[in-house]
Amino acid sequence: MASVQVDARGLNCPMPIVKTAQAVKGLASGDTVEVLATDAGSVKDFAAWSKTTGNEMVEQSAAGGVFRFILRKK
Repeated sequence: MASVQVDARGLNCPMPIVKTAQAVKGLASGDTVEVLATDAGSVKDFAAWSKTTGNEMVEQSAAGGVFRFILRKK
């Protein structure tokens, strides 16, 4: 279970990343965040954000137009 959840459904780029970055700031190293987004661009955005910040993409899935990401703070 993720430490925190970010509901970014209905938000367009760059807001899912912005909301996630704000949530991650409050987490301890190793904590996880679950993000739900409906913006198809978020798939590429989160892959790039994960790579540039060093936060690990643990899981990624999509169902019913909702993209789900689990990220672990470095």
